[in-house]
Amino acid sequence: MLDPELYELRRSGRVLKLERIPMEILLLLIKERIRVVGRQEIADRVWGEGVSFDIDNSINGAIRKIRQALRDDPDRPRFIQTVTGRGYRFIAPVTTDELPTERSGATEEESSDHHGVSAEVSAPGSDDESLKMETVSSPVAVHGNEEATRSGVRSEPRPGFRLRWKRVVVPAAVAAIAIAGILFWRWRPLHEPPHVRLAVLPFQNLTGDASQDYLSDGFTEEMITQLGALDPAHLAVIARTSVMSYKNTQKPLTQIAGDLQVQYVLEGSVRRDDSNLRITAQLIRAQDQTHVWAREYDRAPNDLLAIQSEIAREIADEIQLALNGPRLTQAASRSELTPQEYAAHDDYLKGRYLWSKRTRDGLEGSIYWFNQAIEKDPTDARAYAGLADSYAILSGYGLVPADTYMPQARSAALKALQLDDSLAEAHTSLALIAENYEWDWKTAEKEFRRAIQLNANYATAHQWFAECLAFEGRFDEAIQESERARQLDPLSTIILADNGAIYLFARQYDRAIARLKGVLDVDPGNGRAHMIIEAYVEQGQYQEALEVLDQWRKGGDGPWISAFEAYIYGRSGDNARARQAMERVEVGILHSNIDPTPLMSVVYAGVGDKEKWLADLDDAFARHSNLATCLKVDPLYDPLRSDPRFAALLRRAGLN
Repeated sequence: MLDPELYELRRSGRVLKLERIPMEILLLLIKERIRVVGRQEIADRVWGEGVSFDIDNSINGAIRKIRQALRDDPDRPRFIQTVTGRGYRFIAPVTTDELPTERSGATEEESSDHHGVSAEVSAPGSDDESLKMETVSSPVAVHGNEEATRSGVRSEPRPGFRLRWKRVVVPAAVAAIAIAGILFWRWRPLHEPPHVRLAVLPFQNLTGDASQDYLSDGFTEEMITQLGALDPAHLAVIARTSVMSYKNTQKPLTQIAGDLQVQYVLEGSVRRDDSNLRITAQLIRAQDQTHVWAREYDRAPNDLLAIQSEIAREIADEIQLALNGPRLTQAASRSELTPQEYAAHDDYLKGRYLWSKRTRDGLEGSIYWFNQAIEKDPTDARAYAGLADSYAILSGYGLVPADTYMPQARSAALKALQLDDSLAEAHTSLALIAENYEWDWKTAEKEFRRAIQLNANYATAHQWFAECLAFEGRFDEAIQESERARQLDPLSTIILADNGAIYLFARQYDRAIARLKGVLDVDPGNGRAHMIIEAYVEQGQYQEALEVLDQWRKGGDGPWISAFEAYIYGRSGDNARARQAMERVEVGILHSNIDPTPLMSVVYAGVGDKEKWLADLDDAFARHSNLATCLKVDPLYDPLRSDPRFAALLRRAGLN
């Protein structure tokens, strides 16, 4: 039985697990069963036009869940057929059963308006129990074949009704069912979902000085951290990357809440002068834009952390009352900062502000400010964690050779944990270092899991753990972690790009292309997303790969573009152009201090120079390059897999 009002699908009285999005797609496919429904149409009608998300990944997951509930086999579909390149179609025959009213002498038109029906879904050739679908409008019976009808398998009439079985098509009624179900879910009371989702929108900088943005942005990030640590089992807090895309936005609150799929929004402002700090904050329920809670704080500047804790505690109380459920963990009280601690915290916020830019200049600037914070307050564990993050990412992104900063990153992470073992960020940094520099996969997994245990709302921990699992070839687990990261940070293009990279490593090239293309559409400069070139080349789509390269070049030329040029031309058989591109890479390396090995691996994969390639990789291992992490799964290295020397490298990296 299918009850759109309760959003429940039942089999023989048992409620089957089917979440909102799969349910809405199922209703849509039944309504439009006479035709193929395309992916973009599904996205527009279920999520709404203009909503930014990974269409392919979301729809694939929803269809998979529908099939699991219906016990449908995608290779031999009985209910939902995939039409390659076009979309999906509901293929089981649908019958509509019309129920007259109890009123004697009621006309057929009057009877057809009566609510309260039963309908069933059964599959051909299956020993499974029939799956009955009950709606709150006109009856719809869906059968795997006609034998189900002739065999007498029928839904039971409700007491007091006499059934007249007729086949009619009622698309308008089914549309009403779908619309009612969608509206019911989206605006149902907030105590029903197992998770409350909240977004902390960027606090406004009201100082009138743009150089003070680090303060308001830092306050936003601190609130995300405080609220995210309250009770991840009941409260999910959207990560910084996604909410920062709404800084200075004019979008209406309802649209933002829809984009982020949240029920609550926290917004506010920060104003500071030499003697006073004024914070305003208001918690808004997105459903009806009701101001659930609002406060204004006038305090001394060194009271900043105490205000953050106070806001987190009060919001926890308000959400708990709205949920009428388990009480959320209270944020710990924070004392006022000494002048020295306040100055150190201010430097820490400047460091995080620059770190979030994830550029070379930003990361190097963040190192300066984190060191300033440590100099003022050597007990500031978060400043050490920030320092570890900056060093590790500079190396991880290949902006500097691995052995330049990784030892400092490790020391900073260990110092942060010595001062405060509860910092999820420090455990995450230590995990990244163990993975990328030491190839210690057990320690990396242990530290990632510890970080997630400490803060299940920390999207970066899920993102990097997913990558770690993928490097080991554990793709199912990797996709699960990547999906969790995406839920927490739905607008993060780097998380979506990493998701695409995982599909590339899993040799699912169509999915990889779909995800990475989606990233490049909104973020053309995303370096990770240019791995789409590999997927195109593996499928022999050389022209498409070159088109990506042409778009990339519009943002400025460089050695990476030449490296991929050598790769594409070499794989397509144009060795002359491949060699010319290789020469440009070699010249570019001379004028840069980036790690040359990843660049040359791409080049050698194109020109096919295995001897130089293996020698380069051996040198990279001596320098503990993070290039070693992807050797097991990256298709780029497939030409080397039969060589015993390559197998030896995998063993050195702990991947064989």
